[in-house]
Amino acid sequence: MTDAGVDLSQLSEDHQLALHQFTAVTNQEVKDAIPILQRCQWNVQIAIARFFDGEPAEDPVAEASANIPAPQDTRRQANLLHELNTSSRSSRSRNRQLDPAPRVVPQPESQVTAQTPLLLSIIFTPFSLLYSLLSKYFRFFGYLFPFLPRLWGRLTASNINTPAGRRTATGRRPLNPRDSAARFLREFEEGYGMHSLPFFENGYAQAYDMAKKELKFLLVVLVSPEHDDTSSFIRDTLLSQEVVDFIRAPENSIILWAGNVQDSEAYQVSAALNCTKFPFAALVVHTPQVSATAMSTVARITGPTPPPQFVSKLRQAIQQHSEPLTRARAQRAEMQATRDIRQAQDSAYERSLAQDRERARKKREEAERKAREEKEAQEQEQAKEREARKLEQWRQWRASSIPSEPAAGGKDIVGISLRMPSGDRVVRKFAADAAVEELYAFVECYDILQSEEGVPKGVEEPKDFEHEYRFQLVSPMPREVYEVKAGGSIREKIGRSGNLIVERTDVEESGEEEE
Repeated sequence: MTDAGVDLSQLSEDHQLALHQFTAVTNQEVKDAIPILQRCQWNVQIAIARFFDGEPAEDPVAEASANIPAPQDTRRQANLLHELNTSSRSSRSRNRQLDPAPRVVPQPESQVTAQTPLLLSIIFTPFSLLYSLLSKYFRFFGYLFPFLPRLWGRLTASNINTPAGRRTATGRRPLNPRDSAARFLREFEEGYGMHSLPFFENGYAQAYDMAKKELKFLLVVLVSPEHDDTSSFIRDTLLSQEVVDFIRAPENSIILWAGNVQDSEAYQVSAALNCTKFPFAALVVHTPQVSATAMSTVARITGPTPPPQFVSKLRQAIQQHSEPLTRARAQRAEMQATRDIRQAQDSAYERSLAQDRERARKKREEAERKAREEKEAQEQEQAKEREARKLEQWRQWRASSIPSEPAAGGKDIVGISLRMPSGDRVVRKFAADAAVEELYAFVECYDILQSEEGVPKGVEEPKDFEHEYRFQLVSPMPREVYEVKAGGSIREKIGRSGNLIVERTDVEESGEEEE
């Protein structure tokens, strides 16, 4: 075997690659890394496992190689290496406890109040009352003498130069999470120029919630401007193309949040993540193997770290927790699909129910419309029947009040020839001073006057009934209509005799109703 002082140029390309991978993960010196790799036959995984778990008393690879025949050496050695690698990883995963990553919500300093102990509040109660009385007393005097407040303001003018906003010990004004993130990005671009890092432009709690909801990795980067390695870490590692490409890669699902520990929120995050050295980076992810809602810190990177080592640690942590995260995503997708199916079924049921309700509503409205129409028709029929009964009662009452025909040869008699709607001609004599309405009443009650039973006696005039003649008397040549509303006597309107035609005025109305 080659000793530890061998020249790197003498190593093969595979051995140089193995040496580079081992030093990137373990941060060991080359002179210390080569002996371990030589003892592990340049197997990087076994060398890393031995470095973190300690080397066993006996070399399992050498012992296995010595006890196995030559033709089967390569195959069984590979199996042994695989078993050793699997056992070392399982032992490390069992022994290592995932640190919980709490959700940090900074409390505004203006809302921070200190509760006074009960004993002190009791002791200072008299002083509080005295202060209240004095304050009211001085306010009263200030109201009476307005120059006193101005004089007191001049005496205490030293407070005018105090800044209006409260500032921290570092001189930074405390802001809300979104404004703090915007200030960090602005200072970052001013100090290091334009970049391609996808910083999350909001508070840590919002980034935490997004990573938990979308099952992504949350990369938290905390820097301290007072630390000597901050500038070199940002320029050489964080802004290196390798790190930027790794963070922006969609398959890695990384949310990047960074903060300055001089800000209140970033300082609280550093305390929650147990940050002891700057610059600091932590990878936080949902760990369903711990609990259904757990968020854990799965990787920590402290101090200045080369880009390959920085990316290697992140990649290793992502690979270790990708499988549980994939299962969680699948479960969520299945739950979401089930929820969508149930929602679609509920929507279809609601639509069907709405259609049934609409049909029932239309059916009910149609039934109500028919019932309303039937009721209206029935009411109209009843109204017509009442109207007909009252009209018949009026005709009987009016027929009883029509005077008898004057005797022939008498004075002041007018002879009228009437042609009825039936075509019959009726000749009758009327008193000359009789009103035209008498002539209309005779025509209206002619059938009762000519009936065999005669005119009924004792019929009263119907109440709440206004009679209207539905015909008119017309003189044919020249044509002249003698309206009942015009009034006047028969002699004034017609003369000593006349031929009149009875024309019905309700023919058109009845025709329209039939149509």
